[in-house]
Amino acid sequence: MSVIKFGTSGWRSIVAGDFTFANIRLAVAGIASYVKSQPAPHRVLVGRDPRFLGETFVDEAAHVLAGAGVTPIVISDAAPTPAIAYAVRTLKTSGAINFTASHNPPEYNGIKFNTHDGAPALPEVTKQMEADIAQLESTGASIPKADPPSGGFETVDIKPAFVKRLTELVDLKAIAKSGIKIVYDPFWGAGRGYTSDILRDAGVAVETVHDYRDVLFGGHAPEPDDHLLGDAKQKAKEIGASLIVATDGDADRFGIADGDGTFIQPNYIIALLFDYLVETRGWRNGVAKSVATTNLINAIAEHHKVQLYETPVGFKYIGELILQDKIAIGGEESAGLTIRGHVPEKDGIIADLLVAEMVATRGKSLGVQLRELFGKVGSFYPVRENFHLTDDQKARFTEKLKADPTELSGRKVASVVRTDGLKLILDDGSWVCYRLSGTEPVVRAYTEARSESDMEALKSAAEKFVLS
Repeated sequence: MSVIKFGTSGWRSIVAGDFTFANIRLAVAGIASYVKSQPAPHRVLVGRDPRFLGETFVDEAAHVLAGAGVTPIVISDAAPTPAIAYAVRTLKTSGAINFTASHNPPEYNGIKFNTHDGAPALPEVTKQMEADIAQLESTGASIPKADPPSGGFETVDIKPAFVKRLTELVDLKAIAKSGIKIVYDPFWGAGRGYTSDILRDAGVAVETVHDYRDVLFGGHAPEPDDHLLGDAKQKAKEIGASLIVATDGDADRFGIADGDGTFIQPNYIIALLFDYLVETRGWRNGVAKSVATTNLINAIAEHHKVQLYETPVGFKYIGELILQDKIAIGGEESAGLTIRGHVPEKDGIIADLLVAEMVATRGKSLGVQLRELFGKVGSFYPVRENFHLTDDQKARFTEKLKADPTELSGRKVASVVRTDGLKLILDDGSWVCYRLSGTEPVVRAYTEARSESDMEALKSAAEKFVLS
């Protein structure tokens, strides 16, 4: 069995463990085989985030693509995943290979592949690539590489076009006019020079932290979560900022906090932006969320009489709805979102900018806005927990998930949803969703209570179902 498996967001592994040059060549050869099965011209962007050895991996991939008869176009600098997705569309390439492990710890690297439409590769594409990789491994055939032409491989700077597009989608004048101060934390990642430059060029007061390359990401995962935003919160306190915004290692995920340091979880950010976009843009063509994302979005959709789409986990499904112009906004609780007229890929940069616009335009903190939203459509309290299981426990729980429970710790199950994993809707509107990891013995339990007082009891019931 090949170790190269493309999950919900590409293939990731530990550098010098499974992420070796030999496996990189295999993965790129499999991608090249898929590209050659598609209409010409066969041109593929090759990009990276700022991780260790990224430049070397890009160069290796370019040689393998050239050896397969596919023209590589090398992205000059570390670039955000959404910028790469946008470049696929504007340059009309066959797709993009992106060396990134996103928000994973520094010892990881990975490969994401976006197809010709800029969207993350769908399962039918990744299955074809995996089959081609397995075929290469079984034959033991050598993978040809080709040297670049005399002038070197073609290169491209994708930043200017992407920045221009973001300035068209966000009301930067409103942010500047409000006079708010913002702190941005790129987490040493590919978002450096994007969010901050766009805001500064618009006349917004913005300060940054961690705005330099560090392949160790400060010694932890480049994940814009509450417990890692300490330096940004301190900076916000120093300058009297109204807002803290952040992006992860490849800038496809966001992290947001009020100026006082209160972290606003991604579930709520997506919901607030959905409500704001309907209010300010008048977009009513739909909203998409993964099955594990807050039902606050369901309530807002009902309030605004907007079509709701509930997808499996994996942003590629939301990307398809963006391409079809069926939704104004789509998001996942894991801090990914995009909007109408933009890339069919997660974009933490536009999330940060739109939140800045929303705070500037409404003149209220995110905490106040959320309380007002609860008053309008009802309150929702989502939580996610991971439970690590032994292989035996995972096997037993896998069997358990096949049945439809009628109750959860004495609470009646009103309905069962199997869009992805097992989601139990309880009779009071609260819910629990279980998803097994495809790569490790972990079950993810998502809970959402309808009152703050019920959060702990529902989490306990969810845990008991896993471990009993």
